[in-house]
Amino acid sequence: MDTLITRKMEKNDLKEVLQIYKEGIETGMATFETIVPSEQIWDDGYHATLRFVAEERDRVVGWISISPVSTRSVYSGVGEVSVYISSDCKGKGIATKLFKKLIEESEKAGFWTLQSSIFAINTSSIHLHKKIGFRIVGTREKIAQLYGEWHDTVIMEKRSTIK
Repeated sequence: MDTLITRKMEKNDLKEVLQIYKEGIETGMATFETIVPSEQIWDDGYHATLRFVAEERDRVVGWISISPVSTRSVYSGVGEVSVYISSDCKGKGIATKLFKKLIEESEKAGFWTLQSSIFAINTSSIHLHKKIGFRIVGTREKIAQLYGEWHDTVIMEKRSTIK
């Protein structure tokens, strides 16, 4: 029996969400951030309603949300995806379930493009995005440094099929 559920994130999930984000930071290939943000900064950075968690046995094991790519109104339907899975729960299809929920709900909310910027060395995330229907649109070479080492990022996008 599958005990995993995906649901809207609630305010009381934020501590577990930030712990999972911390695990992502520690991998050195999920984000250029090196410090876990405060709850307020995290909350301000992501879409107010398009944020979901995966929960298994009353424990948050993953999350997904989008942040705006621009403050310009012409880009209001374009969001950048962040998806993080607890280090002890990877490879179980949790991210796929979260993506399906986000894609469905973001299209209902009028989003026509989802994009991701992924470390080129994070081949499992690139593979996941391809599986979900994202395509590679380019590579940003040596876009930023993490701990003194330059990294490339792969830019991927998924266009809505709803017209």
